Amino acid sequence: MASRRDFLHQGLRLTALGLVATPLIDARAARRDAGASSQATPDAPSIDIAPPPDLFDAQVVDLDFWVKPRTLSVIRPASGERSKVLYWKDGAIIDSAYQELCHMLRDVNGKASMAIDPKLIETLWASQAFVQRYGLDKPLEILSGYRTPASNNRLIEQGVPAARQSLHMSGKAADVRIAGLTEEVLGGLVRSFRQGGVGFYYRSGPKGGWIHTDTGLNRTWKG
Repeated sequence: MASRRDFLHQGLRLTALGLVATPLIDARAARRDAGASSQATPDAPSIDIAPPPDLFDAQVVDLDFWVKPRTLSVIRPASGERSKVLYWKDGAIIDSAYQELCHMLRDVNGKASMAIDPKLIETLWASQAFVQRYGLDKPLEILSGYRTPASNNRLIEQGVPAARQSLHMSGKAADVRIAGLTEEVLGGLVRSFRQGGVGFYYRSGPKGGWIHTDTGLNRTWKG
């Protein structure tokens, strides 16, 4: 189990508000808003916001961010479940809350669960808590957490991106998204923690793509 000192030494490097606040908005939403504005004021230019890839990689560690109580708000679209869990307080994980999060990150299709790496939960929480600082208070959507080997093999057979030795099968990976964030922004934020692998899965459509995050080797890819 991670200690308070472990969490403190995994501090997030922050940027100034003026650099972060604008690009947090989904570029698609920005274009829609710009289009709506142009109907009222025809001369208003259309703005396409594209955040730089290292937007969240600053040089200042905010210790206050890491010592406050941690509440993670998640939803599972596959099951329709929602949960808001205070899981860490006074330097320690709350066991009953941790068990609840393990259940939320279970294999919904395989109907099985396992112990989730606390470092993964920390990354999920930090991603959500960071953007909440800038006004985007949305639950974290868990598209995939733990997978049984059978579920993982089934995805491979269906042509869904899944590694044969996926870290999902050991409770060390999750596929996530946050409404209002592009894959580039959310992935850049997750990558700035330097706690493992980050996969960018770009998809068109109303829901968009997702980000894979794990606690394995530091690496990035696009799928």
